[in-house]
Amino acid sequence: MNFSNKLLMLIGLLFVSTQSVAQESQQPVSAPIAAPASETVAPPVANDDQTVAQSATEADSGPEYVPMDAVEGFGMPTSAEDDIIASMDFQDQKSDLGQEAYRINNYILLPIITVISLFVLALLFWVIVRYRRKANPVPSKTTHNTLVEILWTGIPILILIGISVPSIGLLAKQFEPAPQNAVTVKAVGYQWYWGFEYPDHGGIEIIANMLKEESDAAEGERFRTDADGPALLATDNRMVVPVGVPIRLQTTAADVIHSFAIPSLWFKLDAVPGRLNEKALTINEPGVYFGQCSELCGARHGFMPIAIEALPPAEFANWVKSQGGTMPNEAIAEASPEAEEATAENNETAPVAG
Repeated sequence: MNFSNKLLMLIGLLFVSTQSVAQESQQPVSAPIAAPASETVAPPVANDDQTVAQSATEADSGPEYVPMDAVEGFGMPTSAEDDIIASMDFQDQKSDLGQEAYRINNYILLPIITVISLFVLALLFWVIVRYRRKANPVPSKTTHNTLVEILWTGIPILILIGISVPSIGLLAKQFEPAPQNAVTVKAVGYQWYWGFEYPDHGGIEIIANMLKEESDAAEGERFRTDADGPALLATDNRMVVPVGVPIRLQTTAADVIHSFAIPSLWFKLDAVPGRLNEKALTINEPGVYFGQCSELCGARHGFMPIAIEALPPAEFANWVKSQGGTMPNEAIAEASPEAEEATAENNETAPVAG
């Protein structure tokens, strides 16, 4: 190969090398190579105990408690403008005792009273017409009639005996104690509001005051709406209880005598300072029921209403949890492992007989 050919080959090699270096310098810098999986830094994760506890809490909490809206005409008095007949009658009864008392009043007592009143009125008119002066110029001198005296003595006795049978039965049922598994609620009367305590559910305490009307409430203060209930009966907090479950309702007072009364549940029980009264109650239908203090207790006696919210048992459990309380079976379940552990320790440390 002559000198000229070698020179041309050398120039060609230099050109190719220069192009390669230029192309490499124009390529973008690639991202750094990812670290191996074992070396990758993971974001912080909650420990297993926190995760399990959070999942269990979310599973047990259930739906969030939402206060029930009051329904017009349910568990509350009826205005004469809406229904004059209903306003003169008892409120619709939502307890077994209330329904029985309503039947006794409307289907036994009222018919008997009506018949007796009409009979006495008829006798009065008959005497006015039959024995008036014009028809009897010479007055009768009759002073005794054995048959009439037997009848007007014996018939009332039989009527009273007939009425006493269902009446005494109803009275006895109202004094029956609540069963062992009843939900205990303690209602305390104050001047002039109510407090409710739940000793079986972690010691929950609720204070209920009457809600003011919008025109009377201060700026930013909660006022009554139709969902809360009627005027003078709606409260900011309610006594919440389960439906269909026996309730052991206890009453007492902190200052003067009050009276816990809910007409639609046929319930009335005095709250006396230094004394604990008790009565059983079972509510048959979910809803909001309204009542008032029924014992003259001071200047604001007419402004201490009562509102009871009856919920299905599952929703009642959610309400208990929303108030920071516990259901009785949960408290037993939480205490059981500790009790078993303490029992095991006692058995281990106890001296062996023999």
